[in-house]
Amino acid sequence: MLDLVIRNARLQDRAEAVDVGLRGGRIAAVGRGLVCDAPALEAGGLLLTAGLVETHLHLDKTCILDRCRAAEGSVAEAVRETAGAKRGFTPEDVYARGRRTLEKCICGGTTRVRTQVELDPVIGMRGFEGVEALARDYAWAVEMEICVFPQEGLLNNPGTEELLLEGLKRGAKVLGAAPYTDSDPRGQIDRIFAIARAFDVDIDMHLDLGDDPSQMQAEYVCEVAERFGWQGRVAIGHATQLSMLAPGRLAEVGRKLAGAGVAVTILPSTDLYLMGRNATHAVPRGVVVAEPLRALGVCCSVATNNVLNPFTPYGDGSLVRMANLYANVAHVGRPGDIAACLGMVTGDAARLMRLSDYGVAVGNPADLVLFDAETPEGAVAEIARPLWGMKAGRMTFSAPRAMLHAPDSGGTH
Repeated sequence: MLDLVIRNARLQDRAEAVDVGLRGGRIAAVGRGLVCDAPALEAGGLLLTAGLVETHLHLDKTCILDRCRAAEGSVAEAVRETAGAKRGFTPEDVYARGRRTLEKCICGGTTRVRTQVELDPVIGMRGFEGVEALARDYAWAVEMEICVFPQEGLLNNPGTEELLLEGLKRGAKVLGAAPYTDSDPRGQIDRIFAIARAFDVDIDMHLDLGDDPSQMQAEYVCEVAERFGWQGRVAIGHATQLSMLAPGRLAEVGRKLAGAGVAVTILPSTDLYLMGRNATHAVPRGVVVAEPLRALGVCCSVATNNVLNPFTPYGDGSLVRMANLYANVAHVGRPGDIAACLGMVTGDAARLMRLSDYGVAVGNPADLVLFDAETPEGAVAEIARPLWGMKAGRMTFSAPRAMLHAPDSGGTH
């Protein structure tokens, strides 16, 4: 006996429309012409996907533009301004700002989030506590995984390691890093791996942010991942220096990433904004092109990163918009490649987070989103609006299609 049947839905991997039957908050059947007496929800041939997966989001420092300056648009300025602003953060403040962005993410179709949370002696556990409360209060719509990390350094910032350990003891599932802000980047990398092994958690690093690949640490991270046996449990975000490599050198690094199971998260909005600031012409975009890496077997995701702060002074939490932005920047044009951009915020992103229960398949949670598009490539190309979404079979948001009101019709169209 089914609780609900979604009729005539198109899936990412099927050309024909199917019915999806739900029972007990999970997907119980997928097929054409399901026969049952359960209530029906008509999809009308539109695209139904599993809930979108946000692999890299900073909820603790979202929506702080009114407290910061963004004159230079540089990484150094963003770190400096945010460091000053967070002195005034409270758990309640973090919760209120994070809530604004998280609700937009939910309405954009996101049902899983890995959120980065800064820990250091200045902020203490206040940001963690605010995000922890968000995760608890919004569990009805989104599953949140907290990644604690040292934004302003680890080895050069006494007291930070103790806070990271506390965050892991209090439930953080992922350990992050920011080697580029440390006095000893490789020393930080080594220490992060040691802590991750001690707590048996995954690693998600801010790595190689800049446009000079001479100091790139990606290959060293691959070496350490293999040394610690952490293959498949490491992701690197930004990695903008990869975008500066010639094809042959990129392939060399890509093979090492694939061999070590190190995933790459592309953050197009932030990286477009921050990179290439010193160029007067022929400005480098600073966005890694995933297609050559994916061809080598590297798991790649596209994510939001920051929203309305000095690192990224815009954003609306829409992963489909981010996939579209990436496709524009990376010159993605073939339909199959555009469809793969949606994959980088769905299945590929789920693989990066090692989600074993993801996808529109029997037995998985009924975390679903219906888009106002018929195909994956159409959803990305047109930045299709999600019409509704559900978590564990329960509707969490809806956004009916816009209607035109023509002056001579006496009605709507």
